[in-house]
Order: sequence, then structure tokens, then C-alpha cells
Amino acid sequence: RLGYHLESALLVRALTHRSYAYENGGLPTNERLEFLGDSVLGLVVTDTLYRTHPDLPEGQLAKLRAAVVNSRALAEVSRGLDLGAF
Repeated sequence: RLGYHLESALLVRALTHRSYAYENGGLPTNERLEFLGDSVLGLVVTDTLYRTHPDLPEGQLAKLRAAVVNSRALAEVSRGLDLGAF
């Protein structure tokens, strides 16, 4: 569905919140992957907005990026991809 094959162990780690890991014996968490993913997502969204809106000033580009890269918008995308099934 994502168009990308992930290793099962990497997918489990990506979806393991620190509270669950702590409650279950100190499992590896998703925090480092979250740090990396936030940076990659920010770069991809910034590049896309920069290229698709060449006439917008920086302030408007920043507002658009904030609207795309926020918890509510990302939750909607993850539901659409059915990430909860993992």
C-alpha cells in the first residue's frame, strides 16, 4: 500500500511508542526514527512547496508547510494508509 517494502523489525520499531516500550521491558522505541523522519518529511514538504509555489513569499510557504506537517494532518494520512493495521 505504501509502495515501499519495509523490514518487519524496522516497521515495529517505527510504530513502537516510548510509553509502550517502557511498560514492556524497555523495548527499542521510535524516537530516533521519529527524529530522522521529521527532518526528511520537512525537507520533502519544503522542497515540494518551494517548487509548486514559486511566487509565494517565505512566510506563506512556512504557513503552508506547518499546515501539512502537523499531527492532525499526519494522522489523517496515516489513517488513509491504514497504518493502524500494523
